[in-house]
Amino acid sequence: MKSPNIKWIYLLILSVIWGSSFILIKKSLLGLTPFQLGALRTIFTGIILLSAGFYHLKHVPKSKWKWLLLSGLLGSFFPAFFFAIAETEIDSAVASILNSLVPLNTIILGFAVFKIVSTKRQILGVVIGFVGTAILILKGSELNPNQNYLYAGFVIASTLMYAANVNIIKRYLQDVKPLAIAAGNYAFIVIPAIIVLFFSDFFTSERLNHPYLLQSLGFVAILSVFGTAIAKVVFNKLVQISTPVFASSVTYIMPIIALLWGILDGESFSVIQGLAALSILVGVYLSHKRKT
Repeated sequence: MKSPNIKWIYLLILSVIWGSSFILIKKSLLGLTPFQLGALRTIFTGIILLSAGFYHLKHVPKSKWKWLLLSGLLGSFFPAFFFAIAETEIDSAVASILNSLVPLNTIILGFAVFKIVSTKRQILGVVIGFVGTAILILKGSELNPNQNYLYAGFVIASTLMYAANVNIIKRYLQDVKPLAIAAGNYAFIVIPAIIVLFFSDFFTSERLNHPYLLQSLGFVAILSVFGTAIAKVVFNKLVQISTPVFASSVTYIMPIIALLWGILDGESFSVIQGLAALSILVGVYLSHKRKT
């Protein structure tokens, strides 16, 4: 019998890994374009997951493959490029903060499309967390007036995709092993990523001689192994042992980790942002506090 606290351990691990992913994306962009970064991240991760999980794919029912394709596109392929594009204009911490829209979108999509019911307590917790996120965003725009917040649209679009993906996993892939889900996702999206990389001018002498290329490739490798490959399997397992809203609430804690990295990297931060981050944690607590 599994401990009821195991889901919180998974949540904490994911928060640290994914909270660190935003600064890794920022550093990777020093020597790569957003399309090169997104493609390489997908290719590296695909190699890892298919090497580890290819055997499990033969046990996946044929009826599940269409959902694996859709899950791969929405949960991995497009967001890998969208976040890289967004961070060419906005801070890594801001990108992580905007990512906190995922739980709200998960509830909305879960109710409207997938008919998954959320409790009043969950909705209240998500709303409180969302308010804290909004304060963080507004304060961030004041501290960084030169940033182009139109690029935040790429992050917001990704949150909608993530919300759809978490509901797809819960509703249609509940009985598929987490590693099989992750490997199946990348079985579909590795080839498109290779095509994108080929047309991204990565193999030109100018790019191959870029002074930050090796450093950027190192960051992409770390991002792929921990931020995508390992995290994908852990996240799929978390969705299966908890609820879509609980699993997506990892995006509430991620901004705190990302803000810490941002401070170390010279990004702006204020006391108000700290209070807003605290309200996000309160939202997580209210969303998942058991009824006595």
